[in-house]
Amino acid sequence: MIRRGTAADVAAMREIERAAGELYREIGLAVVADDEPPPAAVLAAYAAAGRAFVDERDGVPVAYLITEIVDGCAHLEQVSVLPRMRGRRIGAGLVEHLAGWARDRRLPALTLTTYRHVPWNAPYYVRLGFRELVELTPGLRAIRDDEIARGLDARPRLAMRRDLG
Repeated sequence: MIRRGTAADVAAMREIERAAGELYREIGLAVVADDEPPPAAVLAAYAAAGRAFVDERDGVPVAYLITEIVDGCAHLEQVSVLPRMRGRRIGAGLVEHLAGWARDRRLPALTLTTYRHVPWNAPYYVRLGFRELVELTPGLRAIRDDEIARGLDARPRLAMRRDLG
């Protein structure tokens, strides 16, 4: 069941992201695995603003998504699924939930940044209807600059967009 995230979910959200990040270590991207989730206060602010969503199974959060508004679009800031729950379309369900949330707000598209060659990144998002952006909007350029500064460009990254028309 997908629901709005709350401050009570923050600790679980951080643990979900840490567990999901470990998959990157297995493909030589320890920089991602070692990248700490957002601080509790930041995640609580997403929840308070109504921009955090949790997928809960049997009363326990197993995945989450947070979003920002970037250049007038719903930007998928982070989506993480517990590794033991992979393959059940939980992440896809969260992305579809975000698409509905964005449509309700009359936003034209979803955007994200991701790794080009990681199977559960760009190739996955293409299957969900995203396409690569060649030219970045100012907000996406700022996000990419921050990713570079944090050392997350160990492998090629790209920005993607899914129109909601």
